[in-house]
Amino acid sequence: MSQLRKQRINILSYPTNMLQGKKVLVGVSGGIAAYKIPYLVRLLIKARAEVKVVMTPSASDFVTPLTLATVSKNPIISEFFHSETGEWYNHVELGLWADLMVVVPVTANTLAKMANGQADNFLMATYMSAKCKVMFAPAMDLDMYKHPSTKINIDKLISYGNILIPATAGELASGLSGEGRLEEPERIFDIIRDFFLKGNSLTGKKVVVTAGPTFEAIDPVRFIGNHSSGKMGIDIADELASRGADVVLVCGPSGIASKNGKVKRINVTSSDEMYDATTEEFKNADAAILAAAVADYKPREFSELKIKKKRDDMKIDLIKTHDILAALGERKKGGQVLVGFALETNNELENAKEKLLRKNLDFIVLNSLNNPGAGFKHNTNQITIVHKDNKVQDFELKSKTEVAKDIVDTLTEKLKL
Repeated sequence: MSQLRKQRINILSYPTNMLQGKKVLVGVSGGIAAYKIPYLVRLLIKARAEVKVVMTPSASDFVTPLTLATVSKNPIISEFFHSETGEWYNHVELGLWADLMVVVPVTANTLAKMANGQADNFLMATYMSAKCKVMFAPAMDLDMYKHPSTKINIDKLISYGNILIPATAGELASGLSGEGRLEEPERIFDIIRDFFLKGNSLTGKKVVVTAGPTFEAIDPVRFIGNHSSGKMGIDIADELASRGADVVLVCGPSGIASKNGKVKRINVTSSDEMYDATTEEFKNADAAILAAAVADYKPREFSELKIKKKRDDMKIDLIKTHDILAALGERKKGGQVLVGFALETNNELENAKEKLLRKNLDFIVLNSLNNPGAGFKHNTNQITIVHKDNKVQDFELKSKTEVAKDIVDTLTEKLKL
């Protein structure tokens, strides 16, 4: 049976309407693997997605704009201006139009541009204007794919919240065999399909997330706080919202903004403010993930005026702050899922298990300051998830964006029980 005949049978075997109403923007860069893209576009169209294609100028050396225009049922854009009319193509509108952008194949050159914000062609300008999630599928020769700069650029893109479709191993255009081959169109289609299915998995669920530090005022100038940036909790909130959840983020002082505009953010400063907001929102929530680094103690008294430096030493009387996690554990109703964090420096697993039971949690996320790349001020984290039934899941060091996905995957499973 010919390869063309096999592809036709494969296309016809995919169910229709599964992507109806979804807008997919496909970006094609100039690599030999671009010849596979018409087949991917055909699969998307068969599933009733609306597809638009943008290309780098060199991509047309490998696949014609006419072919892609025919299968996508939309004109192809590769330049900022129409060559005959001089009409300006609006990359910003395209970036706003899409529900998902898929850049495929991504050459080493385009990968570097994406990672470093070099908007010197229409595809790159559109990518940098996109408000939706972006998938990227690298394809290049073996040594290029293994080059240290390639790994750095891939890691950068993942840290920005983009979704990697890894290259596979196989025969390459150079005649070598190894990693660097573009993932097959059918598999890329399945990843896109699963993305949209997952995007609705938490629709109708309300989840409260806490993030960041709290600042406990000593006087109008000074406070007791910690080094938490809030990134982990904010990434969790973004991931929840991307899956359709109604997310309320109660966030302490943090300079990091949510990437997902659907997240409702309540900014607080002190532990008292975080306690009041979180307990109120939890009343009608399906779940809560408490990732904030809440101060354990606060000054017993607050000085209305700045305390002057008069002595060589100074004593501040401290009292305990509200234990927000324990308060929610006491108030948790049937069907509600409660998740806590444990940042430990010793006896990590034992301490996490004890905290899980004591505070009536469904699972706890453990990370240790002893693990390089984990904890405060890092873009990466390494976690262990401990369940109420003593099941323990260890995860490798990942970007916090990827860690957020693991945590939300676990929460989604709990909410299905």
